[in-house]
Amino acid sequence: MIGALAGRAAGLVVSGLAGAVAYDGVKRVAQSGAVRSAAVTVTSWGLIGARAAETGAERARLATADIVSEARDKIGEQTPAPGAAADTGHGHEH
Repeated sequence: MIGALAGRAAGLVVSGLAGAVAYDGVKRVAQSGAVRSAAVTVTSWGLIGARAAETGAERARLATADIVSEARDKIGEQTPAPGAAADTGHGHEH
């Protein structure tokens, strides 16, 4: 019985020691600035990806506008000037 109790106590000591070593390691990494540097790097990648997506979306919008303009020209409609207000379709202005 005393041997089993001593074995459990030794296991708890080893477990506590391992936890303390892990905690000290994490604390050192956090203080070194490595975590912040990694966060800044990942954020910059996200910004680059967002800008690339915005550029792609703008190109698609312009390509679509060109196609619609060409189609209107083909059927004889006049293309509205860029930035002109769209017709709201209910006959009066607000």
